[in-house]
Amino acid sequence: MKIHNPSDMWPVPAQFQQIYSHAVETELRHARQLHVSGQVGVRADGTVPSDFASQCEQAIQNVEAVLRSGQMTMADVVRLTYYVVRREDLPMLNERRMKRWPGVRPAVTTLLVAGLVRPEFLIEIDVMAQRAL
Repeated sequence: MKIHNPSDMWPVPAQFQQIYSHAVETELRHARQLHVSGQVGVRADGTVPSDFASQCEQAIQNVEAVLRSGQMTMADVVRLTYYVVRREDLPMLNERRMKRWPGVRPAVTTLLVAGLVRPEFLIEIDVMAQRAL
């Protein structure tokens, strides 16, 4: 297994460094898999925008940063899960997704949740990517 914590995104807080990674890469017989932890709208400096659109865009950027660290792109994503706190934000999520990732068609699950780990978080995105060896 290989741990991925890219330096161009928010660092894992010190108190979680022993129990959390942004992604873990595994190798199968004919492929590498990248299991990406749920990414939220935290900027590299640790700040969190207050609006959904900005958090969504930042979470997308964080997903892409983790994929880059594993030498993968959205074209390698086979599974994508969205966790959204407010139903009214779903149209914005779909708009951002179609704008940033047109033609990317992994298996997708979108869940409405009562809340995320921090009350200011409005969206979390996790992915699993796979690339042939």
